[in-house]
Amino acid sequence: MTEQQADTSTDIAWEEWGSRDPYFGVITDPKYRRSKINEQSRREFFESGELHVHGILSTIRKHIEPEFAPRSILDFGCGVGRLLGPFARIADDVIGLDVSPSMLQEARRNCDEQQLRNVSLLASDDSLSALNGTFDLIHSCIVFQHIPVERGRALFAKLVQHLRPGGVGAIQLTYSKTRFASTHGIAPAPPATMPARDASAKLVAAGADPEIQMNPYNVNEILFLMQCCGVQRFHAEFSDHGGELGIYLFFSVTGPAIVV
Repeated sequence: MTEQQADTSTDIAWEEWGSRDPYFGVITDPKYRRSKINEQSRREFFESGELHVHGILSTIRKHIEPEFAPRSILDFGCGVGRLLGPFARIADDVIGLDVSPSMLQEARRNCDEQQLRNVSLLASDDSLSALNGTFDLIHSCIVFQHIPVERGRALFAKLVQHLRPGGVGAIQLTYSKTRFASTHGIAPAPPATMPARDASAKLVAAGADPEIQMNPYNVNEILFLMQCCGVQRFHAEFSDHGGELGIYLFFSVTGPAIVV
């Protein structure tokens, strides 16, 4: 599949979430619905970001680099900026990258409210054309699962190429679903009459919500990309969001790229 033929329906759906229900689009808890979110739940939303960033840094310092102190950070799929504040308080420069203009507008409002002067917000595309240079930390969580796998693999490889030597990647993606236990986590082959894309990856919520794709990645393919990019060791932790099984990869580029 070429980039011109890529499935961009998820980009359209994400922009719909950004314009209609941005906080619920990031964390699908009913208390974050536009119709229900209040000052307390909004505070809890951003406090969860503080806890997340603390956990990420603790994991990196325990398993990858004990003295890790990033000066430049990229948050891929930043949404409304849940993590940008915590990142901005520990780094000199932070970039939030997202495909949705509406999400970026809300992120800007949140950054201005927190008086964050060291955060830049950029529009994402499949070439990461808005990015220049390299970063000490590249982070992404609960993002790749919403991107069709062929596009996601290419984006993963491009992100790793934006890590500075010795920089750290902290990237989460899903790889299976608990409902496929009978086939050891692998989706059963669809009937011949179904489209090639696994129908289980498409979830349509009641009430005409935008589509939410939940796409599992082949971990072997991701590890292959990492090793080809010069990753020589990594740390992994499992995630589970309502039966969507994932893996959080922490790694540093410390070796030469492999020519394949």
